[in-house]
Amino acid sequence: MSYLKACALSELEENTPKRVELDGTPVSIVRAEGEVFAINDICSHANVSLSEGEVEDCMIECWLHGSAFDLRTGKPSGLPATRPVPVYPVKIEGDDVLVSLTQES
Repeated sequence: MSYLKACALSELEENTPKRVELDGTPVSIVRAEGEVFAINDICSHANVSLSEGEVEDCMIECWLHGSAFDLRTGKPSGLPATRPVPVYPVKIEGDDVLVSLTQES
């Protein structure tokens, strides 16, 4: 599995999404509940950046219509979104946050 550097761990604030682009793929990096998650940054309901939304209880909410997605699985918690968004494997090496664009879900 190939990993790409997404950002520095020290750049991440708890529950504050950071948008990065990896090989042309928009990804939201989120530090929440003691872990770091990588989720596709585009809402499956509307073409909206998830990193502009809020994070709470390991969920990221789309600011436009209120759908929330689980950072661990990408699954929506309710309407209007019905399709999950991809989540990606993350590993930490020193202060580097590395992401593989191979989907976990």
